[in-house]
Amino acid sequence: MLRRGFLPNVGNLLAFEATARHGSVSRAAEELNLTQSAVSRQIQQLEDSLGVSLFHRSRQRVMLTDVGRMYAANVRSTLAELSDATHQAIALSGTRGVLNLAVLPTFGTRWLIPRMPEFFARHPDATVNFGVRLVPFDFVAEPFDAAIHFGQPHWPGAICEHLLDEECVPVCSPAYRRQENIRTPQDLIRATLLQQSTRPTAWAEWFAGAQVELGNPLRGPRFEQFAMVAQAAMAGLGAGLIPQFLITDELASGRLEILFRQSLMSSGAYYLVYPEPKAEAPLVRSFRDWLIAKTRQG
Repeated sequence: MLRRGFLPNVGNLLAFEATARHGSVSRAAEELNLTQSAVSRQIQQLEDSLGVSLFHRSRQRVMLTDVGRMYAANVRSTLAELSDATHQAIALSGTRGVLNLAVLPTFGTRWLIPRMPEFFARHPDATVNFGVRLVPFDFVAEPFDAAIHFGQPHWPGAICEHLLDEECVPVCSPAYRRQENIRTPQDLIRATLLQQSTRPTAWAEWFAGAQVELGNPLRGPRFEQFAMVAQAAMAGLGAGLIPQFLITDELASGRLEILFRQSLMSSGAYYLVYPEPKAEAPLVRSFRDWLIAKTRQG
């Protein structure tokens, strides 16, 4: 039997877990959409109720005490279990299923979400919640049932299903091509090269494949997402190397054009990843089958 007096406030636990994970009250406040003072107050309330100090505090940062480190690990897993139980309860109360999916921003907005109406037409009682994660994470500690991952099929404790390879093509706006008089790969030497942060060697590899010597392939503004690179290219800021499947609409409308047939096959690929215990969950299985079929269609 649970003793209610020993169960802390969930809001205080959320504030503590976010601060422990970020090592920063300000970043935790930003994540939780609270003020820093509110987060600090919740942590203080939690410490008062426990009778222990969870953090060492200084002007610049907060650091977990030994007790705080142990407590953070347990709180994180407990909150994940509570979230999962809550979603299951909602699912059983009239909805056929809830799928919490972590996606890469550009893949989600430009490829996946526009295709989701077909999935919902087949599964009208399903709910899919979208979150953003850029790197692999621990499914036990995060409230997700599956994720879209780019890279290699290595994710401890999870199954990786291949979705798409990544073929990047050099593109720019028609106006920028005319402005820079880009006719051959050599002409790109004088162009502004739009860089993608997670593909830092892409331009160097593309120029090597085109047999063009380039002094500094890393020059040019850097962007964290392909959607930003595409927008910058359409705005005439330079030329970008972008996966063709992410810019089909821009190419069809003429807002972007492929400069040359020479493309770059990335060493990584896109995968649907889900923890092994969820492999036979009905909604995960239905989403996996539908998604793989869609990627095979192109």
